[in-house]
Amino acid sequence: MTKRILAVLVLTLAFAAPAAAQKTIFLVRHAERADAGMTAPPGADPDLSPEGRTRSSSLARVLADAGITAIFTTELKRTQQTAAPLGQALKLSTTTVPSSNIPALIDQIKLVTGNVLVVGHSNTLPEIMKRLGVQTPVTIADDRFDDLFVLTMGSGATATNLIRLHYR
Repeated sequence: MTKRILAVLVLTLAFAAPAAAQKTIFLVRHAERADAGMTAPPGADPDLSPEGRTRSSSLARVLADAGITAIFTTELKRTQQTAAPLGQALKLSTTTVPSSNIPALIDQIKLVTGNVLVVGHSNTLPEIMKRLGVQTPVTIADDRFDDLFVLTMGSGATATNLIRLHYR
């Protein structure tokens, strides 16, 4: 009987170890900007619109139980404001990485134990996913703010699965 229990324990640990090494990365574009539809002057850093604030609260509800242990945003207010409700709910501070420094972001994501939220832009998220090992090119339309990408990482820090969802 003891050998059987030991065998079950060994098998359980053998299969549990790879699962524990996996991490899920949630990637979203910032929510709607207050200047949506207008031509923004160079260097503009608008706040979220009322719709954007509603969407950021929705994101917090959707990801509240997702095991997020780290949140990354860019230097722009709209990404930080999109992440703020979840950060407040989970009592997590946000790490800001310049949108022009994707390699630094990738390095930081790989160091995190647990699941991650990345709030970026329509032009940065596809590059982030590519650098994490997603083979199929991803595009995000300029008028899309409801995409929620769920990227499962294997133990080798390479993407094993990408799912595109929508949240409201």
